Parts: sequence; C-alpha cells; structure tokens
Amino acid sequence: MNIKQVFIDFIEDESGLTAVEYAIAGGLVVGGMVAAFTMLGEGATKRIETLCSAVGGDC
Repeated sequence: MNIKQVFIDFIEDESGLTAVEYAIAGGLVVGGMVAAFTMLGEGATKRIETLCSAVGGDC
C-alpha cells in the first residue's frame, strides 16, 4: 500500500464523522440554551425587583 492510497482511504473514511457532527450540534444547542436562560434570567430578575419595589418590599 502506498502513501497516496493511505491518504485517499483516510479522506474517504467517514466512520468518525457522525460523532463529530453530534458533538458540534450538541455544543451549539448547549450554547443557545445558555444564552437564552441568561437573557430570560436577567429579565425575570428585573421584573421581580420591580414588583418587590411596587409592594414596598425589602429587595
């Protein structure tokens, strides 16, 4: 087997590709969830503080 054939076989081998695709997709999903919960958390905190101030509570 020559080097050219080894390189061609390596390029055509897709056995590990699915795992990499799932890892990338999982990372994107987790990143999106973190961003969404961060934005929602900040909004919720502001609303709770507003309600607390409106009723005269100690925030």
